[in-house]
Amino acid sequence: MHVLVVTVVHHPEDARILHRQIGALLDRGHTVTYAAPFGARGVTPRPEVEAVDLPRAMGRDRRAAVRAARRMLDARGPAADVVLLHDPELLLALPGALRHWRRIGARRPAVVWDVHEDTAAAIAMKGWVPRVLRPPTRLAVRAAERIAERHLHLLLAEDAYQARFRRIHPVVPNLVTVPPGSPVPPGDDRVVYLGQLSRARGAEELIAMARLLAPEVRVEVIGSADGDVRALLSSADRDGVLRWHGFLPNDEALGRLRGALAGISLLRDEANYRHSRPTKVVEYMAYGIPVVCTPNPLAVELVEAHDCGLLVPYEDPSAAAEAVRRLRAEPELRGLMGARGHAAALSGLNWPDRAAEFVAGLEDWAAAAAAAATRPGAAAVSSR
Repeated sequence: MHVLVVTVVHHPEDARILHRQIGALLDRGHTVTYAAPFGARGVTPRPEVEAVDLPRAMGRDRRAAVRAARRMLDARGPAADVVLLHDPELLLALPGALRHWRRIGARRPAVVWDVHEDTAAAIAMKGWVPRVLRPPTRLAVRAAERIAERHLHLLLAEDAYQARFRRIHPVVPNLVTVPPGSPVPPGDDRVVYLGQLSRARGAEELIAMARLLAPEVRVEVIGSADGDVRALLSSADRDGVLRWHGFLPNDEALGRLRGALAGISLLRDEANYRHSRPTKVVEYMAYGIPVVCTPNPLAVELVEAHDCGLLVPYEDPSAAAEAVRRLRAEPELRGLMGARGHAAALSGLNWPDRAAEFVAGLEDWAAAAAAAATRPGAAAVSSR
C-alpha cells in the first residue's frame, strides 16, 4: 500500500503523524510519501519516506499553503492508495483535486481526514482570527465537517469527537510508546514541560511557577512556542528562570523526562481542551514521573483513576509550585505515583497495542477504493 500523508500545519516531526502513524505503516511494509513543511521548519526529512516540501500554513493568510497542497494532490494523489490529511485547511484543497482526478480519468484513492482537535472550538483561541469573525467561522467549520463526513473517511483522535458527527468513526487515540524496562525513579531537582507553548496552554503560568521554584527546582521547557509567548519564554530563559530548549526531536524530548521530579501540564479552561486528553500527561506517565496538571476533564480521569499525580486549579502558578514542593519533600509519594502512572500507561495507553488496528483500517479503505474503481460500470474516480 502507498500512503500519501499531508500536513501544512503540523511540525514534520509531529509525534502522532511521524512517530506513531507513519512509523506503524513503515513497520508493516507500506510505502509513504510525506508532504509537510520541512523547509519552513528547518527539518531534514527522514530517509525512509519520500518527502515533498510544502509551505507552512500560519497566521491569517493560508492561501499559499493550500494552493501548494492542491497542486501536490493533483500530481501525486492518483498514485496513492490512501491520502491521509491532517489539517482542516486541506479540506479547502480537496474539491479541486477531486475534480482534477475525475477530469484526467484517474482512480480515486481512499481519502482520510485525521481529526486532531475540536476545530470549531479552536477558532476562539486563534489570535489571527478577528473576534467578529469567530462565530461565523465556527459555523462554517461545522458545515465543512458535515460535508467531509459525507465524502471522506474520518479518523478521530478522541472518543468525545464522535458527538460532532452523525456516524460512528474509528478512533485513533494519542497514545505513546512506553519505553522498555523499568522507568528511572523520579528525581528531586527538575520538572519538565513537554509540548507546544501558548497562553492557552499555560505558558505564562509555567513561567510564574518557575520563578517561585527557583533555584531549588529547575524547570525545563521543551517545545515550539506561539508568537504571543515566544518573547516571554526567551526572556525567562535568558534570566535563568527556566531552561527553554525549543523544539527537540521526539526521542530526545522524551528522553528529558527520565528521572524528572514531575511532568507539568497547565492547560487553561478552554473549550478545545475539554474533550481532549493531554498527550503530555500520558507521556509523563509512560516515563514513570508524577503529573502536576490543571483539571482538564480527561486529565482528571487519568490522574484520579491511577493516582499518578496532583491536580491544581486553573491559572494558579502558586498552587502548581506548591504541588511540586510537596512531591520534592515526599520521595515515597512521587515514587509511587510515577510507578502507578507507568503501569497504567503500559497496560492501557501503549501505542504498539493499537498500531495494527490503525494500519488495518487504512488497508480496508484502500481495498474498498480499489474495488470500487474496478467494478463494471464504475466511474474512473468513485465518489464514495
